Amino acid sequence: MNTPLWLWLAVLAFIVLMLAIDLVAHRKAHVIGVREAATWSAVWIALGVGFGAIIWAVWGAEFGQQYFAGYLIEKSLAVDNVFVWAIIFAHFAVPAQFQHRVLFLGVLGALVFRGIFIAGGAVLIANFSWVLYLFAAFLLYTGVRMIRQRDEHLNPDQSRVLAAFRRLIPMTDAFHGQRLLVRKGGPIMATPLLAVLVLIETTDIVFAVDSIPAIFAVTDEVFLVFTANAFAILGLRAMYFLLADLVHRFVYLKIGLALILIWVGVKMMLKIDVVYIPTALSLAVIATILAVSVVASLRATRGQGAQGLPTPAEHPFRVATAEEDASLEPLWRRRERSTRESDRDREQPTRA
Repeated sequence: MNTPLWLWLAVLAFIVLMLAIDLVAHRKAHVIGVREAATWSAVWIALGVGFGAIIWAVWGAEFGQQYFAGYLIEKSLAVDNVFVWAIIFAHFAVPAQFQHRVLFLGVLGALVFRGIFIAGGAVLIANFSWVLYLFAAFLLYTGVRMIRQRDEHLNPDQSRVLAAFRRLIPMTDAFHGQRLLVRKGGPIMATPLLAVLVLIETTDIVFAVDSIPAIFAVTDEVFLVFTANAFAILGLRAMYFLLADLVHRFVYLKIGLALILIWVGVKMMLKIDVVYIPTALSLAVIATILAVSVVASLRATRGQGAQGLPTPAEHPFRVATAEEDASLEPLWRRRERSTRESDRDREQPTRA
């Protein structure tokens, strides 16, 4: 598959443009409703599917099927991200109007980290073909572990990263709008929103360790691996606001995701020395597993409506008052002023 440099730059420019449009559309903190979330979800899915149609038309059915298989894998595994985000936001009682900014920055970081992981994975595969055995074994192990631990959920209080953040970084006891850093009484301090962002970014890195090897099982083309990842991740924020109150209904989805990981692990292992499973068959198997797990979940929880996750009886953080926000000092102006004063003090002896 020939992918010239200008094509990479064009795709990256398009991603940056769409992120900018999304940021401008949500520049003011507000609660994302179901209708708005559904509209944005439709937009992101249309872009992802449309890009796949272009791949199919320009480079042929095989590469088109590889893209859609990768896109479907990443999109389905990303649903697990949505569940974890819901747990984190509920645990810290993050106000709904501030959640989009955290997720926007989280997705931006996810794109960067996954780009690094994809580049690293491609280099390893190109130079050490035996690493495919490790990827396949890891996918099989992860799938089996996911089935065994399907009823276990993230407990943010047990996160070592969060514990280290709280120990090393001074933090306020209140949310100050969408700010991640504030200056109170002199020093710069983190807000709880920054701690939540760090935890979300950390969990996404953990998910990437599973999903990147999985997509390499269906395509060796780095361009397809990256674009399938990117278009799947870009729609995660809208998917969260659409599904956050329905996570309790997807009771069999984790088993479905585990079976997908096991399937692509088997496919990768067989491809090395035994037999190549056609991409069309892989795509059909992945779509079938995902569809069955979703339909079975919805049937098993029929009649259950939207239901948010339980929040702590005592919220760990409060929302700052308007007076507290107004009393905050500028983050950088104080530093710039002190620098100018220091320069003036150094110049005074010379003038004398």
